[in-house]
Amino acid sequence: MSRFIPVRETILAAAIVVLLILIASRFSGFVAPSNLVNVFNDTAPLIILALGQMVVILTRCIDLSVAANLALTGMAVAMINVAFPGLPIPFIIAIAICLGGAMGAINGLLVWKLAIPPIVVTLGTMTIFRGIIFLISDGKWVNAHEMSEGFTGFPRAAVLGLPILSWCAVLSVIVFAVMMSRTALGRSIFAVGGNPHAAVYTGIDVGKTQFKAFVISGALAGLTGYLWVARYAVAYVDIAGGFELEVVAACVIGGISIAGGIGSVGGAVLGALFLGVVKNALPVVNISPFWQLAISGSAILIAVAFNAQSGRKKGRLILKDAEATR
Repeated sequence: MSRFIPVRETILAAAIVVLLILIASRFSGFVAPSNLVNVFNDTAPLIILALGQMVVILTRCIDLSVAANLALTGMAVAMINVAFPGLPIPFIIAIAICLGGAMGAINGLLVWKLAIPPIVVTLGTMTIFRGIIFLISDGKWVNAHEMSEGFTGFPRAAVLGLPILSWCAVLSVIVFAVMMSRTALGRSIFAVGGNPHAAVYTGIDVGKTQFKAFVISGALAGLTGYLWVARYAVAYVDIAGGFELEVVAACVIGGISIAGGIGSVGGAVLGALFLGVVKNALPVVNISPFWQLAISGSAILIAVAFNAQSGRKKGRLILKDAEATR
């Protein structure tokens, strides 16, 4: 039964429903369909980035440069739009994805070819990307008055009641669900994270697979960079500062193992939705911004402890089974 209905995802989905019921008991307007659409739209960038981070973590790596990648790509496409306001939006999006993917490729090459630990590489590139934003913008902002209406209006345009930003998240989830379950790349990502030594014997290039994971994560960060800047109609150096930790937290809460090889698309999405509901609900119930940070951090710690406990229980059960068969 657990094969068809994952326990972890079911518990997380139930926790989100309970959370919504508790909030609705005091503020019924929070669960109104129009507000839930807004909550999902607010969470859409986190969902997209969490999917890319999930792929990287599954290969036993981590990408701490996603928020800096997002900020640099967002600033670059905003400046391009200011210089060439007539460029079609699909072309702008293609530039954002390619630029983000190129930055992800730099991370991947350093991890693959130079065997530098991923956390060291991405911490370094995170700083470099932020520095490049300052250099190309001279520390100045690009605001709504400088951007074209088509540039800022695209993510907000509604299709079948949902903004295009939300549709981008939905499309990303579908693509990743198919990729992780139906393609050779998805299987190799799980194999590399589960047992890299065994993966080598099956003909999988571990370094190349990790490189591809970084490129995917970077491309999604690039896409999110455009969507973020266009939605909020502003680009500056510190945009999405610290957001990389929220992305990692969404993956951990969703059951993606930091040790690699264990996780699912559904888990990453539910982890992001859980954080999105908490983030949107706390201001509604008049929680102080200082307590909001503490509560969000506590939720992450509880999730990490839950993951560690689940892993420990599996080990004990295996030992018990082995003892029982003697």
